[in-house]
Amino acid sequence: MENQPSSLGKGLRELRQSRQWSLDQAAAKSGVSKAMLGQIERGESSPTLATLWKIATGFQISFTHLIRGCFYQPNDLSSVRPVNEPKVTSGIDVRVHFPFDETVNFEWLELHLAPGAESHSEPHQGGVTERILVIEGILDLCLSGQWYQYSAGETVSFNADQPHGYRNSGLGVLVFQDVIHY
Repeated sequence: MENQPSSLGKGLRELRQSRQWSLDQAAAKSGVSKAMLGQIERGESSPTLATLWKIATGFQISFTHLIRGCFYQPNDLSSVRPVNEPKVTSGIDVRVHFPFDETVNFEWLELHLAPGAESHSEPHQGGVTERILVIEGILDLCLSGQWYQYSAGETVSFNADQPHGYRNSGLGVLVFQDVIHY
């Protein structure tokens, strides 16, 4: 049975085509191979969180725009907001509290990492910062190759234009919120 492209794959293809980029050009901009981009577009591959960040950075769009194709809707007073997102990669669940809002240039995510889950990210565009609040568990945060630990209730802010990563070395689920400012 042939795979059906996911909404992510369809959205990625539409975004690439709207820019009139070939797969080669998209690969050069994002650092993700042409083959992998094609597989994502066709729904044949589930990208890792790191791959999604590379694509968003290469296309110079927010993470939430890439995974959901959406932006913040001002004056949306509905009390019911879907926050659960599909698991991006094994052991990592991304939930969107507020998608990218171009009036203030931020998005607000919540990440759940299973024990042993780890994700690394290439540097984002210059000027991008992340502000993290650990809700549950212990976050191991890697900044430019050095690991730091943060416990529930602790916060950290860093320039995200450097290599960085998140790891759960604990026994329970790690939950943290991440506000990304572009």
